[in-house]
Amino acid sequence: MPTPAEEARTTPVQTRWGHGSEGYFTLVWRRFRRSTMGMLGLALVVLLMVVTIFADFFAPLDPKATDIGFAPPDSVSFFRGDGSFTPMPVVFPIAEGDELDPITFQPLVGPDYDNPTELGFFVRGYEYKLLWLIPANIHFFGPVDPERTAHFLGTDKFGRDILSRGFVGSRITLTIALVVVAITTVVGTLVGIVSGYLGGRFDAWTQRFVEFILMFPQLPLYLALTTLIPATAPSNVFIAFVIGVIAALGWAQLSREVRSKTLSLARIDYVRAAIAVGSSDARIVTRHILPNVLSHIIVAVTLAIPSVVLLESFLGFLGFAVKPPLISWGLMLQDTSSYSVIGSYPWILSPVIFVLITVFAFNALGDGLRDAIDPY
Repeated sequence: MPTPAEEARTTPVQTRWGHGSEGYFTLVWRRFRRSTMGMLGLALVVLLMVVTIFADFFAPLDPKATDIGFAPPDSVSFFRGDGSFTPMPVVFPIAEGDELDPITFQPLVGPDYDNPTELGFFVRGYEYKLLWLIPANIHFFGPVDPERTAHFLGTDKFGRDILSRGFVGSRITLTIALVVVAITTVVGTLVGIVSGYLGGRFDAWTQRFVEFILMFPQLPLYLALTTLIPATAPSNVFIAFVIGVIAALGWAQLSREVRSKTLSLARIDYVRAAIAVGSSDARIVTRHILPNVLSHIIVAVTLAIPSVVLLESFLGFLGFAVKPPLISWGLMLQDTSSYSVIGSYPWILSPVIFVLITVFAFNALGDGLRDAIDPY
């Protein structure tokens, strides 16, 4: 039977926060889940990823189908036109009336209370391919009758449903952001670690090149380089070029941050001990340095994604990111280029909601991770 001293040495220490044998990621998660904003950001990010992957399933209407241009959002109600209650909501579609506008002599439009559109969950609609492979026509929410429409956020100038285009457009916007951040993270981390670990003349020349990249004014250079693409170029080529331009200028800042941390880690005792016993450079970098800078990289990634989303939206608004028939949030915002349009049809600004939610979600997640990782 072990003595009390031996049992104390072999049993994990129970503390206020749990057992003393908990790992690094367990400690970070324990602190992170106490952050309300961090957990909210994590929930929103997971929801964004689900909606992006299954965008066609969540889109109530065909994003390319046309209807009445600049139609306002339909009125959703649990009461029919005669005042009777209905357990499932209905919408009153916008229709042209018999009266004319006294100034423009155009037919006045308004809700048609006599012909409500029934709404429901898991209804049939336009056909699509689930996960780009499985043919399907079931949608999470929408009109029960596939021939009817329901515009919850109104329509654009061509009569296309804004909500459906927002769901489908998230694929292009978030794909560009994730691919750009993945490239910049890999390149920036690799250059920063190698430069900081090797040091000497290699580090000096590498940092001069990094400074050369950082000295360019990014936004004017983005606009200048994207104008080199012919207007007749395929959409995929255009997107690939935009991703390449943004990634080519975005890795430098992360590389400097990783280099500064590598310089301090390379002088720690356990790294010097690994060098003394003859460990290879690759093993030292992958086993001792990279795990210690990984926390900073994770936070940098979560904070870089909203920046790229905002940049893509701005470039798309100017017409330098995505070309029709593809859909992105920036491209949808092109309809807001006129003050008269915004004043007359304010719902055309609805794509801004998608951008704001995405930026808030990733920023909240990044702030929560930064606070959780700092003590460890």
